[in-house]
Amino acid sequence: MTTATTIGLLEALPPQARERLTQLGREVSFPAGARIFEEGQRADRFWIIHTGSVSLDLHVPGRQAAVLESLGHGDLLGWSWLFPPYSWHLGAQAQSPVRAVEYDATIVRALCEADPAFGRAVSRRVAEIVAHRLLQTRTRLLDLYGPAGSATAR
Repeated sequence: MTTATTIGLLEALPPQARERLTQLGREVSFPAGARIFEEGQRADRFWIIHTGSVSLDLHVPGRQAAVLESLGHGDLLGWSWLFPPYSWHLGAQAQSPVRAVEYDATIVRALCEADPAFGRAVSRRVAEIVAHRLLQTRTRLLDLYGPAGSATAR
């Protein structure tokens, strides 16, 4: 969930960039249990969650998918849309009914190219979110598959 250390995309953008991005979104909803995207599929959109929760999971051959993180209010769902080859690195499933704002990645990327200040603001915040999630994923994978206590030992 969004905390002081994981401020959402919109909250981190300067007011003008936030306004531009907000104008591009459209409200969507997903029922509980819906697969929002699958690992390896084309990443052509992203969402900011308003209500509900979404789990991010990783395909593990021969096992059930490993849930790496749960996202909720204010969280960015999807970052693979910003980085080539624009395919999802994880899967996502609605854990409860979800309401979110959806953004067309092609339009947002074009706006990032056309307005370098906007592009830097969006890219920087998405990169910060990715870095935070990679650290959380590392910890979660160590919890799931590493020796006892390895997630906290350094």
